[in-house]
Amino acid sequence: MPRAGVVEFRLWPPVAIGAPLLVGWLVTAVAGDPVTLGGWRVAVGWALVVAFAAWNGWALWLFRRHRTGLLPGQETRAMLEDGPFGISRNPLYVGLLGLYVGLALLVPTFWGLALFPAAVLLVLWGAILPEERFLHEAFGPPYDDYRRRVPRWLGPRRR
Repeated sequence: MPRAGVVEFRLWPPVAIGAPLLVGWLVTAVAGDPVTLGGWRVAVGWALVVAFAAWNGWALWLFRRHRTGLLPGQETRAMLEDGPFGISRNPLYVGLLGLYVGLALLVPTFWGLALFPAAVLLVLWGAILPEERFLHEAFGPPYDDYRRRVPRWLGPRRR
């Protein structure tokens, strides 16, 4: 039975996103990569790491400003809709997935990039779907309206 005000994850998001990347690095270390990622990968990788820091920093600042829980076990007191939450219902996960790609490019692993869809599916199943169910139960119609207006991943607001 879930505790009131607390999301019950199936899989902690950093594990859901990090495990496929780690597996990719291990496969690359043991078996090598079938293709070489070109020199372009360094600039793109660093751009994604910097974008992650700015994007997730903005989202984390909003959590603090609204005094609502971020980590598992902390109480959710507010529904965030401004800043990156107006572009994505899951900006922290979008940021972590961008970091995943950036790190896979910087410490090159073709297999890590190939396993990226697994990270997306794991975070969707392990964290996003339980959060959506929790937020619907906690906030009702305002959350349902937010879901209609703001995409799960990235994109323009809908009317």
